Amino acid sequence: MNTRYATQADIPELVRVINLAYRVEDFFIDGNRTNAEDVKQRMESPGACFIVIDSPSDETLAAAVWVEVHGWRGHFAVLSVDPAFQGKGLARVLITAVEDHCRMAGCDALDLEVVDLRVELPPFYAKFGFKPSGTAQFTDTGKLRRQAHLKLMTKAL
Repeated sequence: MNTRYATQADIPELVRVINLAYRVEDFFIDGNRTNAEDVKQRMESPGACFIVIDSPSDETLAAAVWVEVHGWRGHFAVLSVDPAFQGKGLARVLITAVEDHCRMAGCDALDLEVVDLRVELPPFYAKFGFKPSGTAQFTDTGKLRRQAHLKLMTKAL
């Protein structure tokens, strides 16, 4: 499946696919993961963009990821695959696209963070070469139903 950069016209679909993919976090997060204003702000951040994969069957998105470049480091977040398309390698396609995007921007490292309550995520990202690099506080504590913190992970490009 091919990737492309999202446009403003994709905002409703980005909100849909992100919120749908993040329903798995309902056990510790109250409410939706994102909204149109958050997506728009992310798109307008300097050095940032969404990379998406279109659904092969209709006008929806199958998957999306947000990536941001700051100097020599890239960072990605909200990797989201519509549950109907999970298990088909789309996360791998998006991570490869993020790595290529960051390399072309001159980055020599790529960072991400995962919530400690999502115990399946560190081993998932380790398969792609990411290693633990520290911890941080959860940023939006008002949405938490349980205590949580972030596990930081990084990879040399």
